[in-house]
Amino acid sequence: MNTQDRPIPDRDMIVARATPPGAGGLAVIRVSGPGCREIARRLFRSSRPGFTDLRPYRLHHGHFLSPDGRPVDEVLAAFLPGPGSYTGEDTVEISCHGGPAVVAGVIAAFTALGARPAEPGEFTRRAFVNGRLDLSQAEAVAELIAARTRTQADMALARLDGAMGERARELRTALEALRAGVCLAVDFPEDEMECLSREDFAAGVSGVAGKIRALIEVHGRARPWREGASVVLFGRVNAGKSRLFNALLGRERAIVTDVPGTTRDYLEETLDIGGMPVRLVDTAGLRQTSDEAERVGRDRGTGLAERADLALFVVDGSVPLPGEAADDDAKELALAERLGPSRVVAVVNKADLPPGAPDPADVLGDAGFATVRISARTGQGLDELMAVIRDRLLEGGPPEDATVPSLREAGALAAALAELEALLPDIGAGVPYDLLGVRLEMACVELSGITGEITSDEVLRSIFDAFCIGK
Repeated sequence: MNTQDRPIPDRDMIVARATPPGAGGLAVIRVSGPGCREIARRLFRSSRPGFTDLRPYRLHHGHFLSPDGRPVDEVLAAFLPGPGSYTGEDTVEISCHGGPAVVAGVIAAFTALGARPAEPGEFTRRAFVNGRLDLSQAEAVAELIAARTRTQADMALARLDGAMGERARELRTALEALRAGVCLAVDFPEDEMECLSREDFAAGVSGVAGKIRALIEVHGRARPWREGASVVLFGRVNAGKSRLFNALLGRERAIVTDVPGTTRDYLEETLDIGGMPVRLVDTAGLRQTSDEAERVGRDRGTGLAERADLALFVVDGSVPLPGEAADDDAKELALAERLGPSRVVAVVNKADLPPGAPDPADVLGDAGFATVRISARTGQGLDELMAVIRDRLLEGGPPEDATVPSLREAGALAAALAELEALLPDIGAGVPYDLLGVRLEMACVELSGITGEITSDEVLRSIFDAFCIGK
């Protein structure tokens, strides 16, 4: 659906708390829609003599009253007229104390006089519909709110500034210029001076396709920085995985005992490593068992290790590695070899004890694995291990290009690229220009979806329904 044809939501008034729920020192109540200034004027009593109205872009100190005139709280009130407000509509913001009763009283006063509770993301959706934000910027709002690291926040800010939307429009403009040349070739097939040569056509398509590929590659490199990386600890029971998990976190998160099989399911926590959010996972130990709960936990742990960005193969360095005679389900070395040295770091634990014979560190090193000898009990080697984890995960650093497509945008770029890659052989094969123009148009449509100029209501719902209420 074209944005210009999308029905504008009813111009009613919406209200919601814009700050997180719960008790706090301060809360902000946001009201948007026609008539909000008049209602706020009725409910607000200024502390300044001679006050006549809420002046735009000023903070006014006073008291907020219920519709029947009872004091609700001492507040600051601001009026932000449209179209210069966040939503593009007249907006009022009330800053009050953050107690639940006060917040409920302010919201109840507005709803009693005609406002309705806002739906998730409705303020930002109105900003999109009213042309204050394109769809890429609207997504960036949610990403900025959810950012857990400085790198994630920087990426979201670049998109909020319109960088991704601008790149999409530049690509589409280049394709539109090619479409104009195609139209001339269709309308004036005998006028060679007016026609776009097939060589120039192919070169133009290839140039745009190359720029799209570069953006898709940036998305792939940025994925761990945007979405987080997973680091999974696996190994035999009693190798010290849970103790290492606690040591890496710096606190007692997993239960640690000398009884093998204490961890029967996986545990996870989030760390910030060099600006990258990392999901650290402790899994159940690998061993043959008849206990159904332990077996399910073990299988889950194996699956997590297989999908991890980095797996820490934790072994007890005080005993030899199990030989080929070990139970099939307990062959943790086979799992490490299946994942490969590029995804596995061997962590030889219990360095405070004499090494086994043969030394597991030597065996794993000879097998090609990066090996770090540690003692999770004493802390020996933990700094070295953390350095290895950091180097593996942060290799190359975040993309230098701040314009990082979201997953949705990367999908649109991939669809546009598929059209262009299919177009190139058709150009060389002499397919008529009018048929070539169809693929060009489809590529333009996919790029328009990035900014929301042509976007289905289903896509819009999936984006804005994920927002918090009040934004």
